[in-house]
Amino acid sequence: MLKNSSSHYGVISVVLHWLVALAVFGLFAAGFWMVDLSYYSEWYRTAPHWHKSVGILLAIVMLLRLLWRFISPAPQALASHRPWEKKTSGIVQFCLYLGILLLVISGYLISTEDGRPIAVFGWFEVPSLGALFADQADIAGLVHEYVAYSLITLALLHAAAALKHHFIDKDHTLKRMFGRKP
Repeated sequence: MLKNSSSHYGVISVVLHWLVALAVFGLFAAGFWMVDLSYYSEWYRTAPHWHKSVGILLAIVMLLRLLWRFISPAPQALASHRPWEKKTSGIVQFCLYLGILLLVISGYLISTEDGRPIAVFGWFEVPSLGALFADQADIAGLVHEYVAYSLITLALLHAAAALKHHFIDKDHTLKRMFGRKP
C-alpha cells in the first residue's frame, strides 16, 4: 500500500507527486503575481518570503522523491503503451525533474547573492554562499524565469497526456497516479 508495486503507485509516491505538482503550480502563480508588486504593497516582503520558503521545502520534497524512487521503483508501463510513449514519458519525467532542480538552484542564487541566508518560515535557515559570479542575481533571475515558463508548459503537456490516456485511450495511467489499482 505504501510502496509502489509493478502495477500501481503506492501512497507515498502519490502524495509526493501531488505535493510537487501543487507546489510547482502554486509557486509559478505566486512568482507571476510577485513581479508586479510595488515597493509599497503590503505583500512586497511577505510574498517573496513565502515563495522562497515553499521553494526550499519543494527542494526537500524532491530529494525525498528521488530517494523514494530508489527505494520503491515506479510501476512498469502499461502493455498498451506504444514504444514512443514510453520513451517520451521517460524524457518528460527527466526534464520535469531537471527543471525543478534548475528552478531551485537559480532561486537560491537570486536570493543569496547578497550574503543573507534564506529563512524558511522561521523554522530554519539555508546558508548563503554569497556572490559566486558577476551579475549573479540578474543571470539567475533570467534562468529562473525561462525555466519556470518551460516547466509549466511541460507540466501542462504532462497533464494533457495523462488526460489523453484516461479519456481517449481509456487505460489506467491516470488512475494509477491517484493510487488506484487497475
